Amino acid sequence: MESLPFGPAILAPWNRYNKDMFGRLLGVLGLATLLAGCMGSVETPAPPADPPVAPPPLETVQVAAGFSAPLDLQQPNDNSGRLFVVERTGRIRILRTDGMVVSGAYLDIAAARGVVTDGENGLLGLAFHPNYGQNGCFYVNYTTRRNGRLQTIIAEYRATPPSANSAGSTESILMTIDQPDTNHKGGALAFSPNDGFLYIALGDGGGSGDTFMNGQNVRSRLGKILRVNAVCGGGSGRGNAYTVPSSNPFFGQGEPTDEIWALGLRNPWRISFDRANGRLWVADVGQSRFEEIDTEAGNNLRGANLGWNVMEGFQCFSPSTGCNMSGLTPPIFAYDRSQGDEAVTGGYVYRGTRISNFAGAYVFGDFISGRVWSLAQNAQGNWVRTELLTVPRFQLASFGQDTSGEIYLLQLGAGTVSRLRAVGGQ
Repeated sequence: MESLPFGPAILAPWNRYNKDMFGRLLGVLGLATLLAGCMGSVETPAPPADPPVAPPPLETVQVAAGFSAPLDLQQPNDNSGRLFVVERTGRIRILRTDGMVVSGAYLDIAAARGVVTDGENGLLGLAFHPNYGQNGCFYVNYTTRRNGRLQTIIAEYRATPPSANSAGSTESILMTIDQPDTNHKGGALAFSPNDGFLYIALGDGGGSGDTFMNGQNVRSRLGKILRVNAVCGGGSGRGNAYTVPSSNPFFGQGEPTDEIWALGLRNPWRISFDRANGRLWVADVGQSRFEEIDTEAGNNLRGANLGWNVMEGFQCFSPSTGCNMSGLTPPIFAYDRSQGDEAVTGGYVYRGTRISNFAGAYVFGDFISGRVWSLAQNAQGNWVRTELLTVPRFQLASFGQDTSGEIYLLQLGAGTVSRLRAVGGQ
């Protein structure tokens, strides 16, 4: 057994959840435990010579501390410079440009909305409307129990004025999604800089091996990336809170199929858009063998079937051999678990200016090992992974990005926010 960094360990085998990423996050919090060792397999073949230009040696510098289980960091395009840190328990707090944390919460829905934190639940994601500076609208993804049923809620809140350090408590619900189990929630929300639509990443609903068969089921929102047009201030419910773009790949087939942008995901732990070109990046946590990165130039995974649970990484999953891969979109990169890396944490494309020879590299990591890498194409078009640094094991919960394109790391148990920089840099 792995020893837990803090909190009481509740020792239980992972026979059902099979060492899933966020369950492992919660193990750090004393709510689960981990089995040491895992199945290894062959990693993506090493690319030929001529890798991208290497960045200088990198390190992290702590920006702020004192957060409770930080899981997400976002920044609105409102010229305030404020960073908003999402705490799993149901709070959002503000980190000012001077490194001070604003007292109190920007939003606290822990009690009012009954945010649950067992299993892989909690306040999991945040996205600010592209026009937040004018309308004050932002969106959250959290889990709750109502009438004994576990549910994911996608909801809108509003700050009036947008410059306020506390938001209003009125909630407009976009979606209520029944959850069959306590793991595989995904949780990320992101607005595309290209089309202005809201993208919603949802896991397959839990169990092991896609127990509830949601990944390939187009009549379920689970195991999908959804794409909707969020209507700021429109009120609750479809048609008021959001509309469905007619350019969605399955538009016209009825709810929820017409909301689907991509399918075949297991547990997409963070999606992001490249601010330079709007390219969508997805980090999907694997079952027992592979962790994968999905992206696509041009079409942005529109209508893509990313394979789960037919495939895991580049390999067959169900059946274990001879599966039908026709029509499936493989990842651009996958890594196995033979080196102690077992739970991918996505990731942003670096578009800052403080680190030389680094623009355009996708930065991601692994929660279990704590290793942080970049991923970039070489001259032959092959994706090359470069190790950058290592943070403590069971800590790398998420990444963030500020309006300057600099990248931040969130450490779960330590409750810290740090910035990636060149060694000795600013």
